[in-house]
Amino acid sequence: MRIGMGYDVHRLVDGRRLILGGVDIPFEKGLLGHSDADALTHAICDALLGAAALGDIGQHFPDTDTKYKGIDSIELLKHCLRLVRAEGYILVNLDATVMAQAPKLSPYKERMRQTLAAALECNITQISVKATTTERLGYIGAGEGIAAMCIVLIE
Repeated sequence: MRIGMGYDVHRLVDGRRLILGGVDIPFEKGLLGHSDADALTHAICDALLGAAALGDIGQHFPDTDTKYKGIDSIELLKHCLRLVRAEGYILVNLDATVMAQAPKLSPYKERMRQTLAAALECNITQISVKATTTERLGYIGAGEGIAAMCIVLIE
């Protein structure tokens, strides 16, 4: 059994869609990034890659490569899963937390779990997604960005 941890953060900006865990969330701002900037899915990718000692998301999908411009991060996650499986591992479970002052994410957590479970080809009971604010502290609390962290267990 191996454990991996992932973290990602993106700035909130006007003119972008807000996508977290593969779910399009109605909000006046979205996350800035080379791909669709799905911070939750990126954190999961890094956790999976880290658990299998396969590097990190930037190594596999560099933001200097135009083929990843605007890519759906769920596709990146599926690729990471294939890499982990090629090493002989399976996902036991993942536990993720999204940190955002706004919007409220509770109405979307179950859909995130469903989307992530489908992408990871696992049972939804293996996926935990939580959301919290930072009580208006720091750049997240000021509404300037959204961060996500994730821990996975593979065997």
